[in-house]
Amino acid sequence: MSEKCYTPIAPLPKYYESNPRAHLSAEEQGMYDQVLAHFAADEYALPAIEKGELMDEEKFWLSRECLLRFLRASKWKTETAIQRLENTLKWRREYGLYDKLTAEHVEPEALTGKEILYGFDTKGKPGFYMIPSRQNTEESPRQVEFAVFMLERCIDLMQPGVETLAILINFAQRAKNPSLGIARQVLNILQDHYPERLGHALIINIPFLINAFFKIILPFVDPITREKLKFNVDVVKEGIFEKDMCMSEFWGGSRDFEYDHDKYWKALVTDADNNCQPVGISEWEYKGGPSPALEDSAGIEDLGDKHKEDVSVIAVPALTINPAADAPLIPEVVIQPATAVPDVTKVEGKAEKGDTAPTTTTSHGEGQSGSHATTAGGAATSGGDGGAAGADGGAAE
Repeated sequence: MSEKCYTPIAPLPKYYESNPRAHLSAEEQGMYDQVLAHFAADEYALPAIEKGELMDEEKFWLSRECLLRFLRASKWKTETAIQRLENTLKWRREYGLYDKLTAEHVEPEALTGKEILYGFDTKGKPGFYMIPSRQNTEESPRQVEFAVFMLERCIDLMQPGVETLAILINFAQRAKNPSLGIARQVLNILQDHYPERLGHALIINIPFLINAFFKIILPFVDPITREKLKFNVDVVKEGIFEKDMCMSEFWGGSRDFEYDHDKYWKALVTDADNNCQPVGISEWEYKGGPSPALEDSAGIEDLGDKHKEDVSVIAVPALTINPAADAPLIPEVVIQPATAVPDVTKVEGKAEKGDTAPTTTTSHGEGQSGSHATTAGGAATSGGDGGAAGADGGAAE
């Protein structure tokens, strides 16, 4: 019998030996340069807002990869990407991501372990577990804020070259679905402000009532995002997770994880450093990715059309250590309805392959498309890669 685990699993040293976003076509580079110049200008300030000058945290958020995510999500239309980025910058301020959404503020939602970050899939996507049966609070804005807080921590855990996450939802043990209002609220946040962030949405043990709930919410999810939903999937047998990176209970992994709030929360949460970086800083660089000489990008296909096949993923055996409980783990819509709603108990999402994203009326893009989250004891699904213009394209894992 395996030993009990109480703390998050540390990520592997690295998953990519070269930067999957290193090369752009000449056309893409030109569009990126336009967006970068807009936000990097000395006189730039957010429009129609008091004290619109960018804070250090906002400059740090406007990384090279961030600008590219929003460009892909906007079908490489620079004006659309700029507008979406500015809308998200304003939302992040208004929602309190730099002051209100602290670990102390959301901790009452975390006491039972209804949302947990644990392990990484075979491509390095952090595992974001949602367990609706552990709902411990009444429906409130803080439930959604907790989901956003955990999503931000999930992004912190992504290693160089990884931009997406895997959401794992278990509806066993008499789990209830959230209200449609909460589900749509989470959906809109993910769709509008976290494009290109979903790799997998893996859902198991769906009872009849939850199946009915999904039939209500799925028409608001774009078709490509729906392809990322996999129902009643065996994540280990299908090669999505290694056994040593996955919980044993319900998910078939080898980790006998038990949620102990005092041990887990302390290991997960740490105060972020006050990052002072210029607009356009590379996530690959500040997350510690190696810096080989850039190859000639001539002849390389547009990232918006197809994922670069020459990016190699390093095969590293899964770690078997859990960090000490006192060691911080993290370094520092209108949606176009789908036409048909399947019976989710019978649907198998398509395997991920250079993820693409759909066309929607508010958010879109290539790459890891869509978003799926559970709050208030249930789930909300989102086409998180939508853009005002909509787009199809390739992706990095």
